[in-house]
Amino acid sequence: MVSIRTRLRRLIRVNEGGRRIGEDHHRAKLTDADVDQILALRDAGMSYGKIASKFDDIPGGVAKSTVRDICTGRIRAQLCARIKRAE
Repeated sequence: MVSIRTRLRRLIRVNEGGRRIGEDHHRAKLTDADVDQILALRDAGMSYGKIASKFDDIPGGVAKSTVRDICTGRIRAQLCARIKRAE
């Protein structure tokens, strides 16, 4: 019997073009929860540099420019068009 966690793990979010988005993308370093935290910290008035320094535990860290791009909507701003099973 397959557990619920295993079944959910095989579901991925894709954009309108069918490409993986968010933490389901193969090159994503940040989880969706990390992105939400970045946006909340920026809304609280924290600088891009201070936010980036909070993510030093991630391998390779997070650049200040990445935080800026998340906050301005340049990256990680796509909407989920549908959910599909991973292949």
